[in-house]
Amino acid sequence: MRIAHIDIQNFRKLKCCQVELSDKETVFVGANNSGKTSAMDALMLFLKKSKRKNLSTTDFTLSNWYSFNQIGSDWVTNTDKSKLNLSNSSWEPLVPSIDIWLQVEDNKIHYVSHIIPTLNWSGGLLGIRLIFEPKKVDDLYKNYIAAYTTAKNTNDLHKAGPEEGKKNPLALWPRSMRDFLDKELHKYFVVRAYVLDPAKYNDTKPQILPLGSEPLEGDPFEGLFKIDIINAQRGFSDTNAGEDSPNTDRRLSTQLMHYFDKHLDPTELPDVNDLDALEAIEAARTAFDDKLKTSFHSAISELEGLNYPGFSDPQIVLSSKMNPLEGLNHDAAVQFHVIRDTSSPDLPALCLPEKYNGLGYQNLISMIFNLIRFRDEWMRVGKAGKRKDEGDNFIEPLHLVLIEEPEAHLHAQVQQVFIKKAYGVLRKHKSLGDDKQFSTQMVVSTHSSHIAHEIDFTCLRYFQRKPAINANDVPCASVVNLTTTFGSETETSKFATRYLKTTHCDLFFADAAILVEGPAERMLIPHFIRHKFPELDRSYISLLEIGGSHAHRLKSLIETLGLLTLVVTDLDSIKENTTGKVLPERGKNYRTGNDTLKNWAPCKTQLDEVLNAAAANKATSDGVVRVAYQCEMPVTFENNKTENAIPYTFEDALVLSNLALFRTKSNSTGLMKKMVEAANASDLNTARSLMFDALENGKKAEMALDLLYTTEPNELQLPIYINEGLGWLKDKLGLRNKEFFNQNTTGGNAS
Repeated sequence: MRIAHIDIQNFRKLKCCQVELSDKETVFVGANNSGKTSAMDALMLFLKKSKRKNLSTTDFTLSNWYSFNQIGSDWVTNTDKSKLNLSNSSWEPLVPSIDIWLQVEDNKIHYVSHIIPTLNWSGGLLGIRLIFEPKKVDDLYKNYIAAYTTAKNTNDLHKAGPEEGKKNPLALWPRSMRDFLDKELHKYFVVRAYVLDPAKYNDTKPQILPLGSEPLEGDPFEGLFKIDIINAQRGFSDTNAGEDSPNTDRRLSTQLMHYFDKHLDPTELPDVNDLDALEAIEAARTAFDDKLKTSFHSAISELEGLNYPGFSDPQIVLSSKMNPLEGLNHDAAVQFHVIRDTSSPDLPALCLPEKYNGLGYQNLISMIFNLIRFRDEWMRVGKAGKRKDEGDNFIEPLHLVLIEEPEAHLHAQVQQVFIKKAYGVLRKHKSLGDDKQFSTQMVVSTHSSHIAHEIDFTCLRYFQRKPAINANDVPCASVVNLTTTFGSETETSKFATRYLKTTHCDLFFADAAILVEGPAERMLIPHFIRHKFPELDRSYISLLEIGGSHAHRLKSLIETLGLLTLVVTDLDSIKENTTGKVLPERGKNYRTGNDTLKNWAPCKTQLDEVLNAAAANKATSDGVVRVAYQCEMPVTFENNKTENAIPYTFEDALVLSNLALFRTKSNSTGLMKKMVEAANASDLNTARSLMFDALENGKKAEMALDLLYTTEPNELQLPIYINEGLGWLKDKLGLRNKEFFNQNTTGGNAS
């Protein structure tokens, strides 16, 4: 048994999205504020029964409050109750809910007999909707009307006082349905469960519950799931971590104490295996009591010499209590053996308390120990099994472990260790391993490229930010399953996978991406952004050096992610009938050898057509990707005479855009020296030819480093095509960051 997918509706940014879960590990990735945490919280708040009390009005999709407030307004203004819809059907499309679709094997049907929809069900998928809805709409209606009317009448009396017309209206509660539910939500709302129709699980939209649907009694997942959670560490206030949660103290000694208490304590529910330990504890207690009696004999006798205790007073007896659990409750309970001196085995080992170990390593140990504890509690290891009633000794068929942003606890180096080992730890038991009787699904949300780097792409779920469309909407999110992004095992898919593994997968967390041709662009474009485009500098831009001949191989991924992308590439001009490189010129039937320009945008091969492409044609039809390449530019070379020139690469475009600056670099070496000599040539054509020859075998990265060493980056003028490309990206990001939402939808009075 496993969870095949979940559908989340009306929960924060997740207006309506489906998330498929892999059989073992599923990792949520995406840019900041894309909905990863919302998805994790939806799972925690709905599936973990004890956490449902934490559902609040801020968990409702913000734009839906316009409709909720409209319901309240209709209730106030319509005095004929018979004309109002006081059923849950008007609330169902607006309130938070989550659909859980279970894949159930034939030999597991006995676990789900209570949620089978019909006698005709023959196995496969089963769906349950958990919805946070009004307990009884009629009660909500009566109490809202009473509260609103009382507030309104009180306010009217206030305005009609002695200084009528001079008093401002009071902001008495409740001013709207939102205002009312902010205070009274859990008094009128409850999570209920409904069985879904398996025949409709493939529908593009979540199915509508039939009128008159009856909720299930109790928790439908009782006995099906064991759910464990490791919350993110968000400083002093983590609303999802209870005060009594062992996650709040990550010291290994605390984890060991908790584990000992749950699984090992010989004093609780003892069996034959505990007798040796109990005898040792009792012998130690008796010996210690005898020592106490001897040591305190004189002091006690002195007290008795004061005529106390008297004839009728109880005698003082000293008796110790040996609690093995308290033996772990001190700073030196857990130590790390630092130096192993095998030459002197009789000397005590040199150890340090756990607090002296690195924080990242401490947290790694603590989190892994949490997983061990989760697994052993599920498998009823040790005393955990004895605490269960005889009728409750069966093990849940599915263990769901939710881990939120483990990088909040771990240093970069150990993040990779954790994600590689975590699932294996959860399955390390004689009844687990590769056995399919019991299933484990681990769901991780992360913003760490180190974690994404270590996980198979088929396990990644990308949360994609969607801009608002209507006036009363807010931006929402959709989820992309990356399982089939690259298609079958083609050379392109293999290249994309291997390449992303070398870049630590920054693309999955970026606001936008810039794919550049070579090392010079990679080093200088960040400076251009910092000094010329501060708006972009405030965004998370992933800069990837991939080269013009390979950038288009990421086309499938970029389009799937919907990630704004600027491709900075070169013309790569070649001759008419050969692949020989040539200085770009118009009217000579030259071609471009750049696959990105030929196959992505502007989808032209002839050099003249590439140069003549309008700005709109340099972007894809969906406006997500734009290419920037060398274009014809005016150059004032000598005698204040302006001529047009077409650069060949980024490097000569940079020189032609900064001639005066380059002419001063007289002490340069390598490629930089040759470019300076070209800048000081007698005429523009000679300069271009010298640059072309120098670039043939020149070290471009070395030139960029020389330039950074000798020049303040803000002194450089951007080549025209770079400036246009970055300007496009700035404008696109600005549009995406706008939130089209009518702020009046969440406030104001109900009428």
